[in-house]
Amino acid sequence: MSTHEEWVHNAWYVVAWSEEVTQSKPLGRSILGKSVVMFRSPEGQAVVMDNRCAHRGFPLSEGRTTERGIQCGYHGFEYDHTGACVHVPGQWRIPPGGRQRIFPTVESHRWVWAWFGDPEVADPSTVPDTHWMDDPEWDRVTHTRLIGCSAGLLNDNLLDLTHESFLHTSTIGDDAVFENGVTIEVEDNIVNVDRFMPGCYPSPLFAQVTNAEVVDRWHTTEFQLPAVHIIHAGVVEPGGRREDGYRFEVLNAITPAAQGQSWYFYAFCRNFEVGNEEMNAVLTKSQGTVLDEDAWALEHQQASHDASDEDIDDVLIAQDAGVAMARRVMNHLLDTEWTAPEQDGSSGSQQAPLAGADTTQVRAL
Repeated sequence: MSTHEEWVHNAWYVVAWSEEVTQSKPLGRSILGKSVVMFRSPEGQAVVMDNRCAHRGFPLSEGRTTERGIQCGYHGFEYDHTGACVHVPGQWRIPPGGRQRIFPTVESHRWVWAWFGDPEVADPSTVPDTHWMDDPEWDRVTHTRLIGCSAGLLNDNLLDLTHESFLHTSTIGDDAVFENGVTIEVEDNIVNVDRFMPGCYPSPLFAQVTNAEVVDRWHTTEFQLPAVHIIHAGVVEPGGRREDGYRFEVLNAITPAAQGQSWYFYAFCRNFEVGNEEMNAVLTKSQGTVLDEDAWALEHQQASHDASDEDIDDVLIAQDAGVAMARRVMNHLLDTEWTAPEQDGSSGSQQAPLAGADTTQVRAL
């Protein structure tokens, strides 16, 4: 497995929580190997911009917001929400090159999304639906992590949840996870990995929050390539319908920061005990533990890959059917992005679905 990771750029990536982007202080962040600055315009619009002043390259994130937009903290150049330089201290003339690159931005359900590919094909209607984060009939706890591993390792981690049985034994893991196989479905650029666990004891966390003794349990990882996993999960009395059970929508936005480093934006949403702050405290602690355990394992895994002096292919088993399929789709997206300019002379294109795999099902036992 190569330690160098390529990224799809024609896609929406979460870059921040809405509350992180303010009019009072710029926010700097590394995204897809780029240094960007985020702030709000005087009208309240979230802006994502190259984090480099056109004058001397000083990072704008070390500057300040103003009534015009953002001001460089070194020599006072100011830029508005379009990236145009609108003020140079000491002179009225604006240099012709005094413009910053801005990236298409959408704010939706408490997340700020940005597009780092061809801006001509950035369609706001394709931003993933994460409405559970502000739906009044659901409650949620959230976390953010900057993890020292590639986005690919994080994606694999979410597609093969058998690690829950061994890494997360105090919270969401038990033997029922690895004892039951998965069903894979692929439609366009979405890979679904469904695991149904009938007649099992609930995991330690589910037992604590539901008081159930024997349940049917499920989790379905819906990977909307290249950057978002929505895990539809829950428990219900044996033989019951999923829609009648205790349901969880676990939102995982995976955004590459740099080589071997990834942002993990996380929300654990539930349809019961809405407004119960004691439950929120329990889930905040437990899910924080889960993410810390994931980070520990993934950073060790990344270090192992980095220490290898040769590319070594992973040994995949039946439980890795979702991992294998998602890697295939990801490679297709990358190939499409690389070859599109040569085919039509454009600077990019929207990703096409995986040829021949519009509705593919694989049973792994």
